[in-house]
Amino acid sequence: MSLPETSAYRSAGLLGPTWMRSIWSPTAAPVQPGVPVGRDDRLDMFRGLALVMIFINHVPGTVYETLTNRNFGFSDAAEAFVFMSGLAAGLAYSNRFRSGNLWAATTKVWARARQLYFVHIVITMLCLAIFAGAANWFGLTEVLTKNNIAALFQKPLSTLVGIPLLSHQLGYLNILPLYMTLLLVTPLVIYAGLRQPWLVLAASIALWAVAGQFRINLPNFPNAGGWFFNPFSWQILFVMGLLSGMAMKVGKRFIPYSPLLFGLAAAVLVFTLLWMKVPPIGKTMNGTLGWLGSVGVPFYFTAFDKTFLSAPRLLHAFALFYVLGNLPIMRKVASAGIVAPLRLMGRQGLAVFATGTVLSMFLQAVRTRREPDMLFDGLVLGGGLLALVALAWVLTKTQELSRAKAA
Repeated sequence: MSLPETSAYRSAGLLGPTWMRSIWSPTAAPVQPGVPVGRDDRLDMFRGLALVMIFINHVPGTVYETLTNRNFGFSDAAEAFVFMSGLAAGLAYSNRFRSGNLWAATTKVWARARQLYFVHIVITMLCLAIFAGAANWFGLTEVLTKNNIAALFQKPLSTLVGIPLLSHQLGYLNILPLYMTLLLVTPLVIYAGLRQPWLVLAASIALWAVAGQFRINLPNFPNAGGWFFNPFSWQILFVMGLLSGMAMKVGKRFIPYSPLLFGLAAAVLVFTLLWMKVPPIGKTMNGTLGWLGSVGVPFYFTAFDKTFLSAPRLLHAFALFYVLGNLPIMRKVASAGIVAPLRLMGRQGLAVFATGTVLSMFLQAVRTRREPDMLFDGLVLGGGLLALVALAWVLTKTQELSRAKAA
């Protein structure tokens, strides 16, 4: 799976034996390990687009949430976010493990995980403050019954323990704990992936299946159940992105371009769209999945479960990534001036995500007791997105000035 590959490695072959490269990528050119790859605008653009979709979806009930990608396929922006997080990690960290200083490389990854932890705690407290203020000053007490906040009043001591343990997560604030958890095991995955990438992928697939089969998940506390984004299931997206990023860092591609594979992936996307938008097809296919479930096929193959990342969601996500990553026009689109705001947001992903999460929770409070309205929804969402673009611009300019001074 290769989303952002530069022209230097677009035709590069698959990690693996020469005979395999010749079958799957007959035009593959030899590449030298360690050849640096430039920044690919497509990664920034798609990451920025995913952040926009997440922001809109995190303000439920607006007119515009019907336009986000989750309405046209089984997967949504969360799958893209996790995959691209793995991709970025592979690009950012893998060369450090190739250099041989494993402890220094590991601590670099764990430092990022530590940063994510503290960001998550801060935005959790800010969101609690927003909802408390809405209830206290504006009488919007219903906000205290949403987003998994009620436990704070029912079991305050236990919940205050659960928040820093990551065992109690507010609604819409679930993805950073997942990301942080996956980063903790990233050094091991990179170390093994540099030696046996296909064995790592096989182990990842097996873990996904075992987690679904036996419903393995990290526990919640004080509430029952498990994490909304189950790390044992969602790791498959992250690992695929990680292996792809590791390959691209040295001018290769983990999953090569194949006309047959591209056609199959495109067919999956078209069929999924028809499934969702054409009622007779949807009814037939949903009935088929129901029948498969009734005869014993596991739920993670027949349902659309998000926690365990069921097969329909996973297949759609991989098909989407493969098609978008291999459309030549996407290179031109990503470098166009009109998408510069998306590129800026993608480059400042963590800051934009964290700020966007807090803004979206504020807008949830603002929209309480309001019906969907094209003008009002457009104003609040548009204003929030403009603020996120402005933040990304300021942070980017600040970094550029700092680099210029250092030089």
